[in-house]
Amino acid sequence: MNCGLERSEIDKESTERLHEKLRRAFGSTICAALNDSTVTEIMVNPDGSIRLDRLAIGIENTGKKLAPENIIDALGTIARLLDTEINKDNPILEGELPIDNGSRIEGIIPPASSAPLFAIRKKASLVFPLSDYVVKEKLTPFHHDKIVSALMAKKNILVSGGTGSGKTTFCNALLLKLSELLPNERVIIMEDTVELQCPIKDSVPLHTVGNAEITLNKLLRATMRLRPDRIIVGEVRGGEALDLLKSWNTGHPGGFATVHANSAAAALTRLEQLIAEAINTPMRELIAEAVDMVIHLHRYAKTGPKIEEIIEVNGFENESGRYILKKI
Repeated sequence: MNCGLERSEIDKESTERLHEKLRRAFGSTICAALNDSTVTEIMVNPDGSIRLDRLAIGIENTGKKLAPENIIDALGTIARLLDTEINKDNPILEGELPIDNGSRIEGIIPPASSAPLFAIRKKASLVFPLSDYVVKEKLTPFHHDKIVSALMAKKNILVSGGTGSGKTTFCNALLLKLSELLPNERVIIMEDTVELQCPIKDSVPLHTVGNAEITLNKLLRATMRLRPDRIIVGEVRGGEALDLLKSWNTGHPGGFATVHANSAAAALTRLEQLIAEAINTPMRELIAEAVDMVIHLHRYAKTGPKIEEIIEVNGFENESGRYILKKI
């Protein structure tokens, strides 16, 4: 005779209690921001001040504060939900936010910081069509047509920009356009945190698992056996850049990925630096062969993200040691 709750029911009730505890620790300002589709990032500084990054507006100080004990309580609850720890020996917490599926949290406590703090990068809730960028004068009609042609021709595209420049949002626009142009292709998407939204029916989303050491490198190698038409990587930030370029260059063209850089040309240099984490041999020829187009975004304080420049990569000159670039 079963005189109690099933284990799954107990776990569910325990999780729900922890979710409610987390919401109380966050308070009304942060909970409201999590439900606000115009908010892309939530930042709580060491002084407890709550700042929000909004689409087309930028960072604003809410004038509200979160007490240190609430921050510690929130991070401890999140750690428990993620089955990990945050303490003085392990003062950095990172992972997906349990009460907002797809958003990512980075939390730091002393001694790694002067006081507890965290930042939440929200999963994009709005997908803007590529045509919206033209309507809002963030992309010229000429450049729009060039990008569409590149998608149709299965060119490999690198999307670059600084933090908060709108790279992920723009990649979502590319995926939406791709679903309109070539809805029957098989797309494999890899990310550290689930942010990209792909309306294509035959799409396979994959993401890394820190505790299990499932890295982007391992996912990229596994992807070769999943029969991809296109390979998409949310953000390239390490030695996996080499595996990505090799996959693009060996029968799987038409992919795109994002990278942090200050200009379109600098994005190629950034790839060199990332590849150097995996191999000491310069791979400039591979970069020049695998990357066809670089789209660079910049975020302006008053008007928000804008496509700043687009270049075509047409090879590499060994004599001069330079990429052959053409600004579109």
